[in-house]
Amino acid sequence: MSQVKRASLLQSLFPSVVSGVLLGVIGAVIAWVLLGIWAPDNHDAQLVAAYTAWVLFFFIGIGAFNGVGRWGFSRRDATPAEELQLAGKDQGLWRYFRYTTDHKVVGMQYLATVLIFFFLGSMGAFLIRLEQSRPGAIFLTPSTYNTIVGLHGILMIVATIIMVSGPFGNFVLPIMIGARDMAFPRLNALSYWLLFSAIPVFFSTLAFGGFPTGWTGYAPLAVQELTPGMDAYCFTIILFAISTTIAALNIVTTVLVFRARGMTWGRLPIFVWGVLLSVLLGLTAFPSFMMSQIMVLMDRVFQTSFFIAASGGSNWLYEHMFWFMGHPEVYVVALPAMAVAAEVTSVFTRKPVFGYRMMIGGLVSICILSVLVWGHHLYTSGSASALDAPYMLDTELISIPTGLFFLGIIGTFWRGKVWMTVPLLFVVGMLVNFVIGGVTGIYLADLPTDEILHGGMFVTAHFHFTLVGSMVFGFFAGFYYWFPKMLGRRLNPTLGRLHFWLFEIGFLGTFLALFYAGLQGEPRWSANVAPSYAVANLIASLFAILIAASVFTLVYNVVLSVIRGEPAQANEWGARTLEWTVPTPVPLENFEHLPEVKGLPYDYSSPIPVNGAAELAATLVPSTPRDYVLPVATSTDGDAPGTSLETPLEN
Repeated sequence: MSQVKRASLLQSLFPSVVSGVLLGVIGAVIAWVLLGIWAPDNHDAQLVAAYTAWVLFFFIGIGAFNGVGRWGFSRRDATPAEELQLAGKDQGLWRYFRYTTDHKVVGMQYLATVLIFFFLGSMGAFLIRLEQSRPGAIFLTPSTYNTIVGLHGILMIVATIIMVSGPFGNFVLPIMIGARDMAFPRLNALSYWLLFSAIPVFFSTLAFGGFPTGWTGYAPLAVQELTPGMDAYCFTIILFAISTTIAALNIVTTVLVFRARGMTWGRLPIFVWGVLLSVLLGLTAFPSFMMSQIMVLMDRVFQTSFFIAASGGSNWLYEHMFWFMGHPEVYVVALPAMAVAAEVTSVFTRKPVFGYRMMIGGLVSICILSVLVWGHHLYTSGSASALDAPYMLDTELISIPTGLFFLGIIGTFWRGKVWMTVPLLFVVGMLVNFVIGGVTGIYLADLPTDEILHGGMFVTAHFHFTLVGSMVFGFFAGFYYWFPKMLGRRLNPTLGRLHFWLFEIGFLGTFLALFYAGLQGEPRWSANVAPSYAVANLIASLFAILIAASVFTLVYNVVLSVIRGEPAQANEWGARTLEWTVPTPVPLENFEHLPEVKGLPYDYSSPIPVNGAAELAATLVPSTPRDYVLPVATSTDGDAPGTSLETPLEN
């Protein structure tokens, strides 16, 4: 290899994820050895020091501190050429493996990570169903089963929290509001690579004995657990909480400051509202979970007593801190997924969003009420709180704005020119599943019925209908909708429909059977299924095969489309939000000239042509993005200004 080629290769690898991992591992090993010499009997301290060194040296190796170092030593800011290099200009695929500030690269990094998380989490779910397909602990030991349940739970919770705000909130949202980039590009990259650095920490728990607490990590069991895998759990949560906090602050600032001229709060697309309210809710709720894990680590490493009752601690303190995050987290997941469903429904019914202000009001009300409901998880804890009745009332009240939002989606369908694409199929599946999840949730909100059903398979089925059957379906609606814009390729619609039907039929069969098992009294967290629940669990496990088949169908579709899929149009669906007015692939700075907004992006005056979106797109996309102006229209709906179907797009 010539000296020039060798220098070019080294320049590509350093800094990158390769140099980051290499330096991070070296730092972790050094910290482990040094702490082993200094405190040989404190293995928890050794592991926490190794994880801390891993993160610090990983970020040094990936180049995250290069800008800070340059400013600190040379007292100068980056030149325009250095900024373009940091944004990944002319670096091809390799920019996805570097500390890159372009928001579109960060969005793609999040998307790939979410899909991998979903794949691994679904395989964990399949192992759970395999174990519960027959009575007796046949395939897995109880300890291994508990670790798999915990791994599956954390993977899926993390994936659902970031599944919309991560990929689409980074790639789509800035373009949708007419911005050239996020407010803080370096912090944007930092948020993703913090998440990435947590992945090895999380999976290292397998090498350190796992964690028997399940995904909730309940103390004092988390403190008393001797295996060091518990430290990996706590450190993962801390890194994830810091990552989501940084990402949330960036999104909030971007929406507050970088909106295009004329894009007032009353003209924001519903998707932007959903992501904004979601990250604001996360900023409120997630710090308590992070602090609970810091306190657990302090109990384990420094022998403090936050949660040990014999030393004055309280397990209820952990429960409150956990569930103050644990239930708002459901709505952190729900708000952006619901907003995606509304956005997609408007596009594929060729109709304005029904009751725009009502739907925004519903999202805001959900955001406010959701921080007041965590106490219903403690009905059976023995705390006998005087606030049980208010918690019960508030949990029931939150169904009203939620119902109004879904009523708005159904109203958008009413008398619309429905174009039944794959994204809209997932919206329909989301509506069906949410009705089941919502109705069953009422029984868990009320104290008398919750005391009967709490801790059983009924609860498992309910939250899977809410998180997976509803919100993950909303994610896939957005995934199929924005995939052509993000990757420039079309997914195969036949494989997309197969993915939907396998997923929906398999999901209904699996969790309706578990509803029945829960009503019969089957408890959660048990590897050994009692014979009286064997039939229901066998049915659930057989239907889970369809879910697994749907996962591999999606993987095949994505790989096939990336390798040899048809090129996508700039405006694949004939939509009217700003992200569809820029070319595909999207330029580095999104807009050559920033657009001006004069109305809501839901004015659909043209019917769907016989030949589909390609023909319609030609009539909607202006020749130059700088001339793009959203339509000014008189209102035909008292709740949605600028939604007349009579006004054409103005250039």
